[in-house]
Amino acid sequence: MAQLKNIELPRIWSFFEEICRIPRLSKKEDKIIQYLISFSRKNGLEFKQDKPGNLLILKKAAPGLENLKPVILQCHLDMVGEKEMNNRHDFNKDPIIPMIKGDWITANGTTLGADDGIGIASIMAILEDNKSIHGPLECLFTVDEETGMTGATNLKAGFLKGKILLNLDSEDEGQLFIGCAGGVDTIARFRLKTKSSKINSRCYMVQISGLKGGHSGDEIHKKHANAIQLLNRFLWNASKEFKIAISGFEGGNLRNAIPREAEALILVPAENARNFESFFQIFAGVIRKEVVTFEPGLKFNLKESATTGPVLTNKLMQRLLNAIYACPHGIIGWSDYSEGLVETSTNLASLKFIDNKEIVITTSQRSSVDSAKKDISDKISSIFNLAGALVEQTRGYPGWTPDPDSEILNIIRNSYKKLFRKNPLVKVIHAGLECGVIKERIRDADMISFGPTIRGAHTPKERISIRSTVKFWKLLNEVLKNIPEA
Repeated sequence: MAQLKNIELPRIWSFFEEICRIPRLSKKEDKIIQYLISFSRKNGLEFKQDKPGNLLILKKAAPGLENLKPVILQCHLDMVGEKEMNNRHDFNKDPIIPMIKGDWITANGTTLGADDGIGIASIMAILEDNKSIHGPLECLFTVDEETGMTGATNLKAGFLKGKILLNLDSEDEGQLFIGCAGGVDTIARFRLKTKSSKINSRCYMVQISGLKGGHSGDEIHKKHANAIQLLNRFLWNASKEFKIAISGFEGGNLRNAIPREAEALILVPAENARNFESFFQIFAGVIRKEVVTFEPGLKFNLKESATTGPVLTNKLMQRLLNAIYACPHGIIGWSDYSEGLVETSTNLASLKFIDNKEIVITTSQRSSVDSAKKDISDKISSIFNLAGALVEQTRGYPGWTPDPDSEILNIIRNSYKKLFRKNPLVKVIHAGLECGVIKERIRDADMISFGPTIRGAHTPKERISIRSTVKFWKLLNEVLKNIPEA
């Protein structure tokens, strides 16, 4: 393997490449935890693990720096597993093969896992290097960040001693994040009711693919199209023009990713087939024209399929299509705190037929204002309740309130200016970070989030900039040198 051995920071990239070989989807972090435990034992480092599965590795201060304030270095262990349609990669067992393309490291048709594999690799490099200059370190590796932050949520008081936390999970070099949105999921369930399909029908597969997708926090403002929305719009209109029936309708995968692909298996009365095909071509042309600026890779395809089995009852089909059509997706409100910052948003994340028993629609809401987060979640609940679905709202996670007078912010800002002769941007991010959750456990913690540049997170286009990683590494080490005494 060893694709990354000849670029700057070889030890970090060596660790990163090893991490890429280890399956680590959310809630399936056992192998990466065992890898880090073996690493700790090999390097004579103390470690402990809590009941949720979070791993804490401790490193003593460099000689003479024992009196510095302890620092918590924090990242998450899990990754998002997304792949291109027809890609046969199995995230439960297959290694990810990183590739170099100019300044970027990427994967082959899958997510790379730089979010947050680069955080893991960077912390490992510091833990291994006995010449690195720092005070006492607590290195916290949390589980299940991507599907609900349950690792951070279930941290117990006293597990951590430090009061300064550096979160290594943001994706824009040169930007320091001091606040983030909170989030909640709203999940609707329709009981699956079917009937036999008509014999004299033509069966079609309708597919949408090639969309950009992306992180539903970081990229919700970029007008990336939602595959479920687009396909539902077509089905809703087709149901008004033709006596279609739906045998299957699925799209999206993850609560925090904008759906890139969706497909539906439908039946059309044979006598309407030719008109239906013409209708599709016209409708697909309209959609392509609407989104071409933001989604030039859109593929909207119709093909005949083998005869299908049962179809949704007409009543359930109409309830489902109407509810999804009414369900909002995208920006709900802009922030008054910072120009250009999304305050509140919602993501129509996935639609799945589960075990021939139910249809599950997952949506995810984010906001830096708790009341606004609850309001949009309640509105979505109302839409699906009116359609006859059972609706639940998850516990969610809190936002992180900015502290512009933070001591660690000033340290990092000064370190950045010293290294690179310019000021970093100080921002609040619409994505959720574990900082807000951990802040609830360590009320007086002073924290900040920063990292190298990652693009296309949560999509098969995920990539990390090599040059930005070098700058991130220099900044991290400079900051650790400048932590004040306790």
